[in-house]
Amino acid sequence: MSKTNPGNFFEDFTIGQVIRHATPRTVTEGDRALYTALYPSRFSIPSSAEFAANVGLKPAPVEDLIAFHIAFGKTVPDISLNAVANLGYAECRFHQPVVPGDTLSTSSEVIGLKQNSNGKSGVVYVRSTAVNQHGETALEWCRWVMVHKRDAGSPAPTEVIPELAKTVAAGDLIIPDTLNFTGYDFTAAGEPHRFGDYEIGEKIDHVDGVTLTDPEHMLATRLWQNTAKVHFNTEARPDGNRLIYGGHIISMARALSFNGLANAQLISAINAGAHVAPAFAGDTVYAWSEVLDKAETSAPGVGAIRLRLVARKGRDESMTLRGEDGKYADGILLDLDVWALIPV
Repeated sequence: MSKTNPGNFFEDFTIGQVIRHATPRTVTEGDRALYTALYPSRFSIPSSAEFAANVGLKPAPVEDLIAFHIAFGKTVPDISLNAVANLGYAECRFHQPVVPGDTLSTSSEVIGLKQNSNGKSGVVYVRSTAVNQHGETALEWCRWVMVHKRDAGSPAPTEVIPELAKTVAAGDLIIPDTLNFTGYDFTAAGEPHRFGDYEIGEKIDHVDGVTLTDPEHMLATRLWQNTAKVHFNTEARPDGNRLIYGGHIISMARALSFNGLANAQLISAINAGAHVAPAFAGDTVYAWSEVLDKAETSAPGVGAIRLRLVARKGRDESMTLRGEDGKYADGILLDLDVWALIPV
């Protein structure tokens, strides 16, 4: 009997299956430092313990996406080790800030299955939940991933496609109990723009670009313990190229969005997301955002702003998402819909 784990293939998944993922992971200050080394992030709450304390967050939380990457990485050996590609996200909510010393454990439930027409792969839908050492939910999300079949001749499962909310309702956002932006230091944060300065429909060109490299990408996959073969094994893809981890593009776009959205401090939810096209080392990533909605919250001085965050390969000052045919424009890598918390 083999003692190694080849990972699950499409036909190994069943509706209602619950998987408790191995290797709980303790968050450290090292994660904060390495995240900043990988991505040009300058948001003041995760960067400054003093700034975080002044807005009611002590100890200072790490970047929200650090928690997401760690929790996501736990799911890979069981969900997407044999993936063709991760396809999208929905219904992601950050329940509480994650701080150094927190230990995250993740479990997933299979909520949907759909075999592809070629019979060689299928799409698996899962709902994943990460809890801390106290059993408290840190974040939850749904995602769907295309997974190879072990045997193309195996029968297709009954097709189940879950109904997922297009957005997390503003009233369902979870705001940290102690968060208070009434004494917010705009000078220290880096920009003066607040809730009232943004208009629905406004687009913001984040201007800066970052060229992707294999060493940084592979460091990221190891940091988040993401073992998907397509990210580090050149023999896993016919073209011999390592596929850049989709979360790497998310974090790169989020970091680039500082220029124009420096005060969109905390990600509260990811409403939806699609990895539109693959990215590889040598691609230069740019980002732009569109304001989709705004909402007041009950937290003092805190508003919520809903943003479409778009990453693309190569600069496009027109900030075009789709062509006249309704398809994504050439070069679009990521289309991400998020709620962020911003001072009013």
